[in-house]
Amino acid sequence: MLTTDQEQAIQQLVNTVGIFQLKEQSKVKTIQVAEKSLNQLVSYVDTESEKMLVAGLQKITPSAGYLTEEETTTIKNDQLYWIIDPIDGTTNYLFDHTKFSISLALYKEGSPIYACVHIPADAETFKANPIGAFLNDKLFSCSERIELKDTLIATGFPYYNFSEMNEYLSVLQELMKRTKGVRRMGSAAIDLAYTAYGRFDAFYELNLSPWDVAGGAYIVQQAGGNVSDFSNGNNFVFGNTILAGNPSIHSQLLELIAKENF
Repeated sequence: MLTTDQEQAIQQLVNTVGIFQLKEQSKVKTIQVAEKSLNQLVSYVDTESEKMLVAGLQKITPSAGYLTEEETTTIKNDQLYWIIDPIDGTTNYLFDHTKFSISLALYKEGSPIYACVHIPADAETFKANPIGAFLNDKLFSCSERIELKDTLIATGFPYYNFSEMNEYLSVLQELMKRTKGVRRMGSAAIDLAYTAYGRFDAFYELNLSPWDVAGGAYIVQQAGGNVSDFSNGNNFVFGNTILAGNPSIHSQLLELIAKENF
């Protein structure tokens, strides 16, 4: 478990990186953006933010290794490591939308012990540790809604792998009929943080990466929610699918998703 001083230092770090991102957002031009693969964009702000995060975390947790989206470091430690997404929601960021986030998760011996999702434009920091889940240091828990008809659900649309589009649309169609609505924020880390806090009742998506979900998933768990893959297994960080929500809605969505062959 991190000390209070370490957690405060992490808060200061993500605040600093978030301010940098907000200042640079208006400066980013199309010519400064690369496409890593289909619809997966990266800018100099992503790479510089990641370098800032790694440099800061090295001072806070000197022995830790790193698994990062932009691969700006080669430091490894399988027993203690950070999973980092410097900007989750890069496309939002580049199109001057405010829903992007910094996502961090610290794993010790294969299990998370700390997570942080910082939303610079909203000055909101969702975090989790062994004590619980917090928004700007105030303890919270997930929603208590139990009927699908009363819920708001979050998801992400396929954007580079369209092989399971029909199955995805079938689930989406059912949820549009049976819930208060479905939202697509463009940042899985924010979707998960909002699910933990109760702004959403559940979130599901496929074809994500560990850095997209590791931080938010732990926050959901520490807020009292359930997180699994689509088969109700535990391979949601390094696997291909994730479903998170309050226990009742998570269970109902599992049944709905099970009807499709993901």
